[in-house]
Amino acid sequence: MENRTLGDSEIEVSALGFGCWAIGGEWQDADGNPLGWGTVDDQESIAAIRRAMELGITFFDTADVYGTGRSERVLGRALAGRRDEVVIATKWGNVFDEQTRTLIGADATVAYARRALTASLRRLGTDRIDVYQLHLGDGPLDEATELREACEDFVREGLIRAYAWSTDDPGRAALFAHGEHCVGVQHACNVLVDAPEMLALCEQRGLASIVRSPLAMGLLTGKQGCSGRGAAGDIRSVPPAWLRWFDEGGVPAAQWRARIDAVRDVLTADDRTLAQGALAWLWARSPRTVPIPGFRSVAQAEENAMALQRGPLSKAQLSEVAELLQQ
Repeated sequence: MENRTLGDSEIEVSALGFGCWAIGGEWQDADGNPLGWGTVDDQESIAAIRRAMELGITFFDTADVYGTGRSERVLGRALAGRRDEVVIATKWGNVFDEQTRTLIGADATVAYARRALTASLRRLGTDRIDVYQLHLGDGPLDEATELREACEDFVREGLIRAYAWSTDDPGRAALFAHGEHCVGVQHACNVLVDAPEMLALCEQRGLASIVRSPLAMGLLTGKQGCSGRGAAGDIRSVPPAWLRWFDEGGVPAAQWRARIDAVRDVLTADDRTLAQGALAWLWARSPRTVPIPGFRSVAQAEENAMALQRGPLSKAQLSEVAELLQQ
């Protein structure tokens, strides 16, 4: 797989990035519901990041709120002495308490954006963020223009190189796209739930499509017996309304299992695992996509990174998947 250039910038990344939500460990909302992926081992996370780099991964996406700061700190530790070898993306907009590991609100003000950026730089142990992303997917439009201009200020000050909005709303993404240094949009997309409007916007505006949930929160790994999904501290065990893939207790929802079964043979052709096939579908879907699957172990990092060697599905395979899902 060739590398991707983010938007019209000079920022080049591997065609596959790694999402660092899961390595933040356990955290919760104000009602005590889990927002993390369960317990993690920081040393295993660091080893996984370094192994990913050995296999060609140069793009890591995190957020200040993941693990209420823990994900950024772990990523910073893993990249110590090797910062210039990678591109780091992080996000802001959520307010959290690091002591209680609790999400307590949101703040879309320019003043908070600057405070959050300063804190992220400190946790990551770096002097600049490559891609700074607004993390409020439905954030207020009347404040978005000010935030976009604040990001331009951050670029001029050398604190960030570029920015984006993490949102599933093409209208909001388009508003940020008017900014000179906006290079992409982070949005959900996978073989089960396409995002044609967002992919079209990325093509029209020359934006990178940074794809979260490329493996449907683990459903497209094919590991139906994953014990962690039902464990305390895993968001999939008590899924919020937007997490459509799982029922209570982390059990994969039947309707989505059926759709996976319909396309399994196509995705796993050419010696791919199911996860690798799902990533290959995204690359075939658009040359602008940069999937960012999560990981919690060296083994997961290796499986995901090895998808680069097999590249995208063929046009025939892409069409076959579409036909099977329509049926």
